[in-house]
Amino acid sequence: MENKILRKLFLAFMRVHILYHAKKEPFFGLWMIEELKSHGYNISSGTLYPILHSMESDGILISEEKTVEGKVRKYYSLTAKGEEVLKEVKTKTRELSDEIMN
Repeated sequence: MENKILRKLFLAFMRVHILYHAKKEPFFGLWMIEELKSHGYNISSGTLYPILHSMESDGILISEEKTVEGKVRKYYSLTAKGEEVLKEVKTKTRELSDEIMN
């Protein structure tokens, strides 16, 4: 049961990472998989892409196809709605962090 609970929490943390990086600069899926792995999240494309599609359906990400070195990649970036969500997440994360770290 612990693994199920942790997985749910970590999926939420991954969404926060996605919001953060989408605000910094557009990214493509494989790059995000590697970025998340660098933070200790072992995620497959079969997990990441449904998350990205869901976030896009929610209107917080937008995608654009670009051809780079002969490969067509879908780049994701943050929408205005996504920026509002990220701002609220930052506030709540700071609040929670302050509380649980004391």
